[in-house]
Amino acid sequence: MCVERIEHRRGVVELRLSRPDKKNALTQRMYHTLVEQLELARSEPDVRVVLLTGSGEAFCSGNDIADFLNGAQDPSQMGIIVRFLHTLVDFPKPLLAAVHGDAVGIGTTMLLHCDRVIAADNLKCQMPFVRLGLVPEGGSSLLLPQALGQRQAFELLIEGKPFDAEQAKNCGLVNQIVSRSELEATALESAWGIAALPEEAVQLGKELLKAGQREQLHTVIDREARLFASRLSSREAQQAFTSFLQAG
Repeated sequence: MCVERIEHRRGVVELRLSRPDKKNALTQRMYHTLVEQLELARSEPDVRVVLLTGSGEAFCSGNDIADFLNGAQDPSQMGIIVRFLHTLVDFPKPLLAAVHGDAVGIGTTMLLHCDRVIAADNLKCQMPFVRLGLVPEGGSSLLLPQALGQRQAFELLIEGKPFDAEQAKNCGLVNQIVSRSELEATALESAWGIAALPEEAVQLGKELLKAGQREQLHTVIDREARLFASRLSSREAQQAFTSFLQAG
C-alpha cells in the first residue's frame, strides 16, 4: 500500500506516504486513498488530529510524471487531484505535517493547508510549475502572495527557486525545525498536545481562522486547475515533460 494509515494513541491518526523508492511521488491511486482516508478520519469521532508524513528519504517529490501524463487526458483522473485539494481546504479537524527531504510541487503546496508543519533540517522545497510549462496549483497563487508579498512569491512560484527549512520557516510555511532523528517524536508530541485540547473549541477555532477566505480559496483552486489542465497540452509543457522523462 502506498499510503499507510497508522493509528496512534490519544486520537492521532497518521497518513504516511509510503513509496520510498520514488520519493513518495503521488499517483492517481494514492490521491484516491488520501481522499478516502481524510473523509474517513473526518467522520470518525475518536480521531482528533491527522498527521501527514512520508517514508524513506523524502516527504513527497510531487506527482509521478509518467502516471500523471497517462491520466492527463481523462477529466475524471485529473479531478481526483483537485478533489484532494478541496478536501484539505474543508478538513475540519487539526491537520499536521511532518516533512523532510524533498517536498516538490504539491509536496510543498499541500503544506499551505496544514494547521501546523514540523520540518527536519534537511527539508528542500521547490515549486517548479512554470519550469515545466505549467501554472501554480493548490491555491498557492492566492496564499503565498498573501503570506510573502508578490515579489517573494514570484521567486518561489514563477522562478521556481528551491528553498530550505529555514527559508520555509521564514515564509510561514513551517512552524518548527528539528533534526531528522527528532522529527517523528516531535510531530507526535505536537499532535498529542493538540488532541488533548477541548475538541469542539479547537474545531470551531479552526473554522473561524479559515472561514474568511474558504470560498475564495475553492474558487482559486478550480481556476488554477483549469489553467493547469489546459497547459498540459502546450508545446512548452510537452517539451519540459519529455526532457524530464529522458533525464530520468
